[in-house]
Amino acid sequence: MGRTVRAYLGTLAPALVPLLEQGSPGVEFSTDAGTPSEVLAVLLDDRTGLPGLEEAITPEVRWIHVLGAGVDKFPLRAVGDRTLTCSRGAAAPAIAEFVLAAMLAFEKKIPEIWIAEPPERWGAVGLGGLRGRTLGLIGLGAIGVEIARRALPFEMRVVASRRTASRSPVPGVEVMTSLREMLSVSDHVVIAAPATDATRRLIDDEALAPIKPGAHLVNIARGDLVDQAALLRALDDGRVAQASLDVVDPEPLPAGHRLYTHPKVRLTPHISWSSVATIERTIAIFAENLRRFEAGEPLEGIVDVEAGY
Repeated sequence: MGRTVRAYLGTLAPALVPLLEQGSPGVEFSTDAGTPSEVLAVLLDDRTGLPGLEEAITPEVRWIHVLGAGVDKFPLRAVGDRTLTCSRGAAAPAIAEFVLAAMLAFEKKIPEIWIAEPPERWGAVGLGGLRGRTLGLIGLGAIGVEIARRALPFEMRVVASRRTASRSPVPGVEVMTSLREMLSVSDHVVIAAPATDATRRLIDDEALAPIKPGAHLVNIARGDLVDQAALLRALDDGRVAQASLDVVDPEPLPAGHRLYTHPKVRLTPHISWSSVATIERTIAIFAENLRRFEAGEPLEGIVDVEAGY
């Protein structure tokens, strides 16, 4: 074996270590907290982070890599002058496909149109479509870009709200610096922004006031970007026609929570990222960064600790 990498992987360690070793030949991944290593590979629990993680970032650690994209559960204050990277973009294709499926299901009224007995009328129901609809993206990072690339061939108008007025990396996407303006024209609103202090409860009563009547809201980012009480009010009064939520706050929701049974909510248990290809890309990103670390080359997916993503 060559380099030893200390892996802080929580309950998934037994399953993930062989995959990491297969993706990085000649590297041993140790889950022993006492293993000295310059490199710390971390798999965060999206709900709680990992207990004791701050203590695991020992002085000899020079580089920390999060085997995921979100670092909102990471103790950023412990990074100091070390380098922190993440697997940015690994799950973006799978999440983008999930979003397209959610939008199509909303427009085509799936699963409502499925039948188990002869209906009152055969061959007559009003279905929508994506062509000509406006998709509003809150965030135009790796996930937003992949969603836009898939929505444009459906002949959707794609607009995006981001912190700056910098040009879109995807031709055909209009950038709007006003969230209010974007919400007022969007038929489908997809939240794809990172979770930071600045985005927490971004979608609240004030944000939902100008939303286009009958809009479909999709959240595949983090649950705490949405004020769920405000969203429920908007669903109840008809401003929002449906909410497709893959993330909520807290996770998991307690039994009996209204989001489980609301007729206008489609709830999934934080699975939009899920695919074999996502795991493969995650490991490939880490393996390439490990090669770069060994060669003294710039790392990819560097986290801006001040900005929180």
